[in-house]
Amino acid sequence: MLKIEKLFKSYASDTYALQDISLVVERNEFVVILGKSGSGKSTLLRCINRLVEPTSGRIFLNGKEITGASPSHLRQLRKNIGMVFQQYNLVDRFSVQTNVLSGKLASVSNMASLLNLFSEEDIEKSRQVLNRLGLAGRELKRADKLSGGQQQRVGLARVLMQNPQLVLADEPVSSLDPMTSNQIMDLLTEFNKKEGVTVICNLHLPSLAKKYGTRIIVLSKGRVVYDGSPKDLSEAQLSAYYDSQ
Repeated sequence: MLKIEKLFKSYASDTYALQDISLVVERNEFVVILGKSGSGKSTLLRCINRLVEPTSGRIFLNGKEITGASPSHLRQLRKNIGMVFQQYNLVDRFSVQTNVLSGKLASVSNMASLLNLFSEEDIEKSRQVLNRLGLAGRELKRADKLSGGQQQRVGLARVLMQNPQLVLADEPVSSLDPMTSNQIMDLLTEFNKKEGVTVICNLHLPSLAKKYGTRIIVLSKGRVVYDGSPKDLSEAQLSAYYDSQ
């Protein structure tokens, strides 16, 4: 499904955030990318959907190249890629429903998106998605009036509006309490298992990575130092990888 070939990203001539990353992610995998802050996790996800431009290398989604795609082609490719952000990335002054409907922006005309014109079908779907995520009755509430866990659910609802094939979740639970973190991770697992959505999720806690990931990739200093099954990743390996950063 997703293929990454020899990906590099540098922010200065002698500073690499990513170094020689080559990966293949198959459909329906739940991949957790594990590593300390500064290991390159966020940069990798943002290179996949080109929120960050790679320095070199190639990225393909279903055989179609993301790197080098024209703006119009990239817009089409991004319809299949949902993004869940660490800080929710909602428009605070907008209602919950408007934030959720923004997940359809890549599929409507520029004029419709500017005027916030959505079909009755999309509006009804947004209600169904919010109900599914436990946010029924909050459609008209301002996004900034919700708790952190509720705001992240709105972010997930926005992604579901896209019907994506791939979800990129960048530290989606880093600012949440343990109970809410597990609830959000449970929802991502549900999307993966019931909807058949491929998930790539950045985490910094090994315990969550081992609980939810079907495959773990550990990054250290922008390089892949482990790629395999959660059960084969030992505590000694984790300590060595983390200490090396």
